[in-house]
Amino acid sequence: MSISLQKGQKVSLAKPGGGTLSRVKMGLGWDAVAKKGLFGKGKPQSIDLDASCLLFDASGNLADQVWFRQLRSKDGSVQHTGDNLTGEGEGDDEVINVDLQSVPEGVVQLVFTVNSFTGQDFSQIAGAFCRLVDESTGQEIARYDLSGAGQHNAQIMAKVSRDGQGWSMTAIGATATGRTFQHLLPAVATHL
Repeated sequence: MSISLQKGQKVSLAKPGGGTLSRVKMGLGWDAVAKKGLFGKGKPQSIDLDASCLLFDASGNLADQVWFRQLRSKDGSVQHTGDNLTGEGEGDDEVINVDLQSVPEGVVQLVFTVNSFTGQDFSQIAGAFCRLVDESTGQEIARYDLSGAGQHNAQIMAKVSRDGQGWSMTAIGATATGRTFQHLLPAVATHL
């Protein structure tokens, strides 16, 4: 059963019945809001949201990043399936796969962000969501619905942190401004 995450909520990624998740997928989906034109007819906008995964060490230093210009972490534990420029279609529009068992020991936090590369704010984006899925079963573990309103064009969605022998996920839901993850780094730093 999926958990609908609220800002600041922390969820253990331990499997029911024992053990921890080993492979997770962070999915991002969205739809463009039709822009009103002449005579009230709506014309869909082209909106390019980008999902990124930022890997941090224990000192809060950026150790690696996975985004549309670097689809794989240096060690291969985190992989982006590719850039979706429109949000067309059902389900996940962009996916980042994480092999938690292969994440280097020096990496203690993975932060997932979304930004509008084309610059529109979230008031122009409908049905935006982020979800975490157990790759071994295909079961959605947690879901974070992004607000359709707001003058921001980026969001720090969630972080996955080493938690003893396993991992936990914390919904952040902090708004930010920036077209790429580099613009978001000062805002991300406050959540490490």
